[in-house]
Amino acid sequence: MGNLSNLWTFSQTAPFKILVGLIIFYIGLKMFAGGMKSLGSVGQMEPFIGNPYWMFFGGIVCTLMWQSSSLSTTAIVGLLASGFLPLPSAIAAVLGANIGTTGTIWLASLFVSDGLPKGETLRIAMAHTGVNLFMAISLLPFVHPIARFLGRF
Repeated sequence: MGNLSNLWTFSQTAPFKILVGLIIFYIGLKMFAGGMKSLGSVGQMEPFIGNPYWMFFGGIVCTLMWQSSSLSTTAIVGLLASGFLPLPSAIAAVLGANIGTTGTIWLASLFVSDGLPKGETLRIAMAHTGVNLFMAISLLPFVHPIARFLGRF
C-alpha cells in the first residue's frame, strides 16, 4: 500500500512541478534574450557578424555546445532585435542551429547503441542530419534574398 500512496502523491505534484519548470525555463529564456539585447555594439565582432557564412558556423557551434536550438534561436532573436545582428546573418545562424541540433540525436544514438551508432539508430541519425544539412546548404546561398523578402513584413 505504501507504493500506491507514493505514486498518488507523485501524480498529484507532477503537473505542478512541470508547470513550475516551464515557467522557470521561460523566465530564463527571457532573461537570456534581455542580456543579449544589452550587448549594444561590439566593433571587434563586426567582420564575424556581417558574414552570414561565419554566422552559419557560429550557429552550429553554439547549438552543439548548448545542446539547445531553442536557446540559440532565442539568442539570435535577441541580437537581431537589438540591432546588433543583421537579418541575413540571423537567418544563416538559424540555419546553422538546425544543423547543430542534430548533435543531440548523435549523442543519444551513442548512448543507446553502447558505442558507435549502428542499425536503426544510425539510419535515424543519418536521416535527421541529412535532411537538415540538405535544407541548410540549399538555403544558405539565398539568405540575402530571403532577408529582403522577410523585410517586407
